Amino acid sequence: PIIQRVVSGNGLDVIKTKELLRNNVEAYDEWVAEIDRAVKGAALMLGPMTVTQSIEESKISPLSEHIDPSLYQGIPTAKELYKTLQDKPQLPLDQSFSNLVSRIAPFLTLNQVEYILHLRPSSHWQPFDLKRLRYVYSIKKKVNEISESYGGLSFMPQSFFVSIFLGEATRSSLRASTANQNADNDELGIEAVEVDRRTSLANLRRRRFGGNLRDVPEDDFDNFIMSPAGRVASKSNLPGLHAHYDPPTSSPRTSSRVEDLLGDSLLGPQDIAVLLQAGLTSAMKGSTVVQLNQRMLLDLIASQPKSFAIAVLAELGNDGPRPLASALMALCEVDQGSFKEAHRIEMHDLLESWLPLQIPRREDYLAGGRWARQSYYDAIFSVAISILDLSESYTGLKLRLQQVRRCKESDPVPLPIELSKDLNHQPTSKLTAAIESAIAKIEFADELGHKVIDEVRQNRKLAKDCKESIAAYKEAFAACSQVLSIDKLAFQADWFKSFYRRNYDALMVKSIFDNVMDDVDSSRVWMEALRRGSMGIGPTDSESVNHSPPSGSMPDVDPAMAELVSPVPTPRPSTVGITAMSFFTCPENQTEQELIDGIVQSIFLDNSEREYIQCDPLVRLLISNEPGHYNFTIITAMGVITEGSKGLELQKSIERLEKERGVVTIRADTGTARSIDYNASKIEEAVETATQLKRPYGLVGYSQGCANGFNFESRMISGTPDQQSAIVSPESGLVCRQLLFSAANGSMHGPAFNAKVHQLITMCEDFFKYQQGYFSRAFISSTLELVDNTLDSAAFQKFHGCAKCFLPDALRGFWREAQHLPHIPTCVLRGVLEEHTTPESLDMVCNLLTKQSGSPLHDSQVHVYDAVGHPVYVKNRNGRILKNVDMGGAIQRTHHWSPLSEEVEFVRTSRDVQNAVFDCAKDRHIFPFCDVNARFGVIHYKSETNENGDNSKSYSS
Repeated sequence: PIIQRVVSGNGLDVIKTKELLRNNVEAYDEWVAEIDRAVKGAALMLGPMTVTQSIEESKISPLSEHIDPSLYQGIPTAKELYKTLQDKPQLPLDQSFSNLVSRIAPFLTLNQVEYILHLRPSSHWQPFDLKRLRYVYSIKKKVNEISESYGGLSFMPQSFFVSIFLGEATRSSLRASTANQNADNDELGIEAVEVDRRTSLANLRRRRFGGNLRDVPEDDFDNFIMSPAGRVASKSNLPGLHAHYDPPTSSPRTSSRVEDLLGDSLLGPQDIAVLLQAGLTSAMKGSTVVQLNQRMLLDLIASQPKSFAIAVLAELGNDGPRPLASALMALCEVDQGSFKEAHRIEMHDLLESWLPLQIPRREDYLAGGRWARQSYYDAIFSVAISILDLSESYTGLKLRLQQVRRCKESDPVPLPIELSKDLNHQPTSKLTAAIESAIAKIEFADELGHKVIDEVRQNRKLAKDCKESIAAYKEAFAACSQVLSIDKLAFQADWFKSFYRRNYDALMVKSIFDNVMDDVDSSRVWMEALRRGSMGIGPTDSESVNHSPPSGSMPDVDPAMAELVSPVPTPRPSTVGITAMSFFTCPENQTEQELIDGIVQSIFLDNSEREYIQCDPLVRLLISNEPGHYNFTIITAMGVITEGSKGLELQKSIERLEKERGVVTIRADTGTARSIDYNASKIEEAVETATQLKRPYGLVGYSQGCANGFNFESRMISGTPDQQSAIVSPESGLVCRQLLFSAANGSMHGPAFNAKVHQLITMCEDFFKYQQGYFSRAFISSTLELVDNTLDSAAFQKFHGCAKCFLPDALRGFWREAQHLPHIPTCVLRGVLEEHTTPESLDMVCNLLTKQSGSPLHDSQVHVYDAVGHPVYVKNRNGRILKNVDMGGAIQRTHHWSPLSEEVEFVRTSRDVQNAVFDCAKDRHIFPFCDVNARFGVIHYKSETNENGDNSKSYSS
């Protein structure tokens, strides 16, 4: 009963579990307090969590349109930067612009700096600026390598490698900072003041030793050099030195404003954050080298404007407040054992000098402290949230420098020409004729199709014998392709989108039909189990007994969401009977149309969609595309758990697609539990390989891979001109998308798990406070250090980067800034679980999501209303673009692991075998997507005379 309660999603019964342990564990009474807390922790993680439902927000414009542009006066946007660099390519750059580019370089991405260096010859730059650019590029390249390889024993020598370039970069930055400070002082008429180092040192030591200087060795006075971090932490007032120099806002020079925002560091905030994180997670954090590295980084931060320090902390929290909270806890307890006590920095004072916030001290929250009843983790987490709020100006600066904004929020959404212009005027008269022809041919084909549909369904004629109807539909396909060749946005029109969607659903049925007839994989067994389940018949029940089939209706459909469920017109009702005998296992004994009826009734969930599909002549006629190879490449981005380029998801279907249609598939080397930014960079690497084939490509995303694909597209569109051309190129650019069980809108599992983790951490904190009186201070310190190391480990940080993509609130920032192409059609495959389609290993997850979301309409991971091809909770211009290109797809009876086979073999149970839940037709995940886009000319056929794909022909030719 205890396990059944957990599996049903009702959580762990604490009382019965403790009673069970009391009766079976002899030492229970000795460890009653510890067992009690352990059981409560297990109950927390295994039970449903009440979370706030996400709400839709409208008019969410990019951050760049919220912040006063005067704040960034003198700093160019990425668009302005590229435009100036590309202007007058034969002439050297203006001296002031050359200097400005070198100053902003640390804030740019590695791709941007590389592009800038390659775009202009060396002679076009000022010598000093060129040297600085090259140096920044080399540093960023090294930091990029470190960002993926830190933490753990395998990277022990890394700290020595870091110290080699970090010392030089820090010294160079500090020299530049001092030089700029002296230059500003000279220009403003400020005389340099000789600093009484002994007095300043005495002030620092009074703070450290409580005013008793006799405890300080005398020889330290002459050997001590106060670093920038030390000066700031001691709150010393040192005139003339650059301790967090903040130029006056009334400075007459624009460069002062630029310096106030950018500082002089050769390392950007993101670079410093990576190196700090690497030091905090190092297996040798107690070594002198690691401590010196951390001190150099802190000195560098302290020598820059305060906004720079906030920027570094914001980069530490790039994946959310939880990673930042972990980093703050580690920074406050950073090891300084290699320094003499007088030379150590009080980290709380240093952080508070950067922030208008009070930094919690751990000792205040331990047993006996003044805040012992409160949670230290809650307090530091609140500080992390406040820091991210303070970093808005830096985030705006980062977006300004790194991303090209192609349009403003107020710009009109791109629409088909027929909806935005008068078609009676040139040059649209040709389009007018094409549209009228396409609509007429669709209507004529449908008329012929409906005439023969009764004969076909009564088995008086096979589908292939309806040549006139099939020919009429092919002429309609060709006419639609012609319209699309004139106006690449034409597929967004209602008439085109409806016809496209009908074809996608029809090709879905045909793909399953072909798999059953050809006995591909275990499709027959799967369809038979699915048919019996849809009729309410158990795997071992007799079909002669009357059963109540599961309801195919969707009773909790919100009217406002109706178009997401059924964006096609309501068809005229029809009744279709299914033979009361096993027929998918012996399809040759059934008629063609009976098999089609069985597929439609079994695979599609919603009654209205099912009835519409059954009445559609496109479904009944089983129309195939013309034979031949497609001039097309697929880039796959798989789910949160994947082996990347070595993965096996849909492997057999991919092989069949390449054999039948010549479509090459390149697997992006995305990582397990990695952030969408990391995975987007891996998709970009796969696209670089794809472009060498000189073929257009499409993105196939699965689960988290959909968010990765959207992020990749946005990064490319807003990236360097080279990146932009790689995605919009007509010869080798992006042409279509396929989303499989998309998690791009997040999942209720995300906020629920996030809340559980937070509550579990505070529960552990309470437990340690309780144990504090029983253990020595040394043991408590070691335990706290172990907790800090765990929370700040590379694996924990990378995991939180992945968890971010399942948090709808965290994804708001992405959707707010995202940019996507308006001419890319998006196909969607969504699923809803039922009892007979649920893998046994997903029972608990499925039940938890039902209770947490308040609806059973999900595939165990993602709710059906969220698994669409556009943002649901952020309404802005880009969201409207994606909604216009979302072609949809009928909801299927299936689960989230539908594309998997060998990967889930270890969790397959006898119940899964009986219901054949993992034996589904895999081809339906990619074949209909390729075929429908080839049918309408989005994907072209390879030229018969040129197998390299340089020339291609559309389906209509």
